[in-house]
Amino acid sequence: MTLLVVGARLITMAGDGSGYREHGWMRVDEGRITALGAGEPPEVAGAEMLDVRGAFVAPGFVSAHSHLFTSGARGLGVESTLYGWCDSMLGLMSHASPEDYYWSSLHGSLDFIANGTTTAFDFTDPRIPWEPMVDGAKSGAGRLRPLEQQTRQIDAKRDSGLRFINAASLDDAIGSDEEVLDRFGLMVDHVRGMDPDFALGAAIMGAVQWSPRPNAAELEVAAMRRYGVINEAHFLETREAVELQRSKFALYRDAGALELGLIFGHFIQTTPEIIAEAAARGGRMSWQPASNGRLASGTADIVRIREAGMPIGVGLDDQACTDVSDPWQNMRIGMYAVRAASGDPLAVLPEDVLRMATLGSAEVLGVADRVGSLEVGKFADFVVVDPRKPDMGPLWHPVRNYVLSTTLRNLSRVYIGGELVAEDGVSTNPLAERAVDEVHRRMPAVAAAWGHPA
Repeated sequence: MTLLVVGARLITMAGDGSGYREHGWMRVDEGRITALGAGEPPEVAGAEMLDVRGAFVAPGFVSAHSHLFTSGARGLGVESTLYGWCDSMLGLMSHASPEDYYWSSLHGSLDFIANGTTTAFDFTDPRIPWEPMVDGAKSGAGRLRPLEQQTRQIDAKRDSGLRFINAASLDDAIGSDEEVLDRFGLMVDHVRGMDPDFALGAAIMGAVQWSPRPNAAELEVAAMRRYGVINEAHFLETREAVELQRSKFALYRDAGALELGLIFGHFIQTTPEIIAEAAARGGRMSWQPASNGRLASGTADIVRIREAGMPIGVGLDDQACTDVSDPWQNMRIGMYAVRAASGDPLAVLPEDVLRMATLGSAEVLGVADRVGSLEVGKFADFVVVDPRKPDMGPLWHPVRNYVLSTTLRNLSRVYIGGELVAEDGVSTNPLAERAVDEVHRRMPAVAAAWGHPA
């Protein structure tokens, strides 16, 4: 199948800038971009024509940090910081069945797609349920839930049509080193048994921050090497037990994780020394600005991190700690927070944060050869944003207007692999309506059985 997109304000994100083209066009064959340009489009016999009539056509967003299973748990823990919020939200989910997880994850995946995110790095909820934190450490090991509790979360992403990298915890509080590594391998095998055009990879949910195991970092590095996977760790996020958190940086450093491209998720409670060493040794960062504000975690030192040369991607985190999966809102919150903290309007420009949320995230995750920008050979994953519905006014600086003025009401269409997957906020997936019904039935049933969450 050939699709020819014409009449576009084309934002490609190719090269060092935005790759913006007025009167742009793009040709898609069998799900991949085969040509693009500006001016008069080519004549292509038999092609499906999509005339966007002056709308923006831009890359689908790449969320570098997501927890899609939380979609049925929004609005919880509002009076709490990270760990109290986890007690509320994860306390509810700890009683969910594998099928509850499937439908909540599918609901979250379809929500991401309908709001313009076409690729996500997604953390499945670990097999060991959440335990409350005491003095910066988990209070217990809990039980090990069945493998299906994780695999059904992965199945949901596959069934949604979202491209994804699936991250799982080693759940290292239970079992010997070999048992832990073998158990993680089951998740890797499940992901790698799926279509690699959609299941882009497997990964570790780095958990040295909370692990009771002295060799946790070494074990994660062993898993990275054995299975050839990346690792993103929640690290230096909350204001609680900061010195204890910082002391664990040395564990990752000494284990050799940074040289393997360890991704630091959040990375807020840093020091200049930690930033400099992390950048020098090959570390990367995923920035979740809306979540960091919602949970009162703080504002990452993006200025210093960029100056150090550390690659930065942007994540939406999840629907439960941002409450709405709006990538434009997320970009603006981040940009405004850094400007407010630094007093410098040049600290983060609209085009900077747009790059972080698309190609930058793809680069951090190691999938920039396939997604993140509109370039020949890459998947045709793109959004169509109509600047006149509602009207943005004159587009004095089109790319900046795209970042600053777009709301979800302007998002008219989302395409993955050149196929329409959402229109005017409504998914085309045949499971979409059922996913809504299931989440509205299942999650209240869990709460009714185990208690209403805070």
